Parts: sequence; structure tokens; C-alpha cells
Amino acid sequence: MNHPTDKPMDDPTDDGRQVHNYHGPVFNDPVSGVQMAWNNRSVTQNQQNNTAVAPGFEALAALMTDLLRQLPEAGLTDRDREDARTAAEEVLAEITGPQPPEQGRLRRAVNGLKGALAPVATGVAAGTAIGVQEWAQSVIGSLAGLV
Repeated sequence: MNHPTDKPMDDPTDDGRQVHNYHGPVFNDPVSGVQMAWNNRSVTQNQQNNTAVAPGFEALAALMTDLLRQLPEAGLTDRDREDARTAAEEVLAEITGPQPPEQGRLRRAVNGLKGALAPVATGVAAGTAIGVQEWAQSVIGSLAGLV
């Protein structure tokens, strides 16, 4: 509590009025890696996040980086492109996180990526650019060998 009149949310003597705290930041969920400054005239902050690829997952990281680079020009539908981007980012997050990659999460993210690319790889997705079907097949084949 920041002020003598502030009451906890679960206070049984609460009269129903909502208390607003304007004295500083309020966090309602876990927070990590955050930089904050308030009541400052000027501030300089620097933060460096060195994320390394987990050993043994270097080829997968290279494949995901290349996929994300090529994705905008792949001619996928907006939905397929967004699904593939999200899945590729999940794969990268899992293999570059502070903890060793969790195989179940990694497998689910890779399967999500395969699912996003499958309509293109099989030719089911209409209107895709020439060469995209082969590209999607190549990515799916590479994923099979890496995970």
C-alpha cells in the first residue's frame, strides 16, 4: 500500500470504491527483463540480451531465420504466412531461451509450422507463387531431419 487510505483489494471493510494508485508502477503479472524510469528529467538505459542457440540446434535456428526472411516473398495467404511466422518464432524462442529446449514444446511448434506450410507444399493452396510449393516442401523436409 502506498497511501494510508489505500486498502487491499480483498479488504472486508472495503466500501466498494475502487482505489487507484498513481504513485508508481503497478504490476499485475510476473515481470522480468524490464527497464523502467519515472520521476526523471533525463535517463539513459541500456539492455543487452545475449541469447545463444542451444547446442545441437544451430541448423534449426538457421532454417528458421532463413524461413522468416523468405516468408514475406513466399506468396502465402495472409493467414498461412501469419501461422508460419508465429510457429517459426515459437521454435526460435524455444531454442534460444534461457532454459534447455523442452522437446514437447519444440515438437508442437515444428508441427504447427509444418501444418501452416502443408497446404502450400501439397498444392492445395490456390494462388501461390511459382516455386513456393517446392520451397514449402523443402522446408518441411528439412524440419523432419532436424527435430
